[in-house]
Amino acid sequence: MDHACRALLELGRALRVLHYHFVTVTPATHDRVNARPPVGARSLRDVFGWSRTFGPDALPGSLRDLLGDAGALIESEEGYRSAVRFSSLADHLFVHSAHPTLDPGAVFFGPDTYRFGSMLLARAPSSCACVVDVGCGSGAGGILLASRAGRVVLADVNEQALRFARVNVALAGLDHVETVRSDVLSAVEGEIDLIIANPPYMADPQRRVYRDGGGALGEALSVRIVVESLGRLRTGGRLLLYTGAPMVGGGDVFRQAIGPALESQATNVEYAEIDPDVFGEELERPAYASVERIAAVGLDCTRR
Repeated sequence: MDHACRALLELGRALRVLHYHFVTVTPATHDRVNARPPVGARSLRDVFGWSRTFGPDALPGSLRDLLGDAGALIESEEGYRSAVRFSSLADHLFVHSAHPTLDPGAVFFGPDTYRFGSMLLARAPSSCACVVDVGCGSGAGGILLASRAGRVVLADVNEQALRFARVNVALAGLDHVETVRSDVLSAVEGEIDLIIANPPYMADPQRRVYRDGGGALGEALSVRIVVESLGRLRTGGRLLLYTGAPMVGGGDVFRQAIGPALESQATNVEYAEIDPDVFGEELERPAYASVERIAAVGLDCTRR
């Protein structure tokens, strides 16, 4: 890791010693909570969770120095802000981008991450040789399953995501997890037992990497991951994918698109709605004029 990443690692370790804990909410909830007075930060959770502006005395000098060394201390006329957040999941802390995540290369962490994590812990096998987390983001999925695998690969096209993932791997004290810049599985070598993925699934006009899934309704990347994963898994290997499915006229656009691949290459297919209605505010946008709802769904399938 470079100097900035080492500073983020030390910051995460310091927050853990201080018993910092924060559950990250949706951006809409975040904005509602931050609109309440008082606006300024008064605690570690305000600074590193709620991404609030803080004064020079709100943080111990050592933490502020680490933020500066990490290149994550933003100064303005209103005061300081952290460019990173730390979120709690299971027994881990994960560093990721601060709210709001407007930058095209931002690394997101939120309710989808928690749902994805719950799905993995409930469905992933108790042991396997190799797990690949496609579009790893913060690395949360692969890190959660690290105790069940001999080798874990965190893959992403976003270099900022890989930087944060490396910090989170070190923060978790893991030494058998590797990171690779890869478009889906193109740069991942070797036989794979389990592929996990929580890809972006929105149609995002700003083309943010963490959010834009491509295609007419954001479904394209999820479909591509299913097709390419079934071609790379060993026989009997599994794919666990969490994504969003736009519903049009009562039909599931994503499920219909992956149908041929599942019929020809997969067995033991389990597909279920995890949440029937997410990101309802998106339906006001022209791109979603034909969509009646977006569901969070989980796919668990085995390669023939």
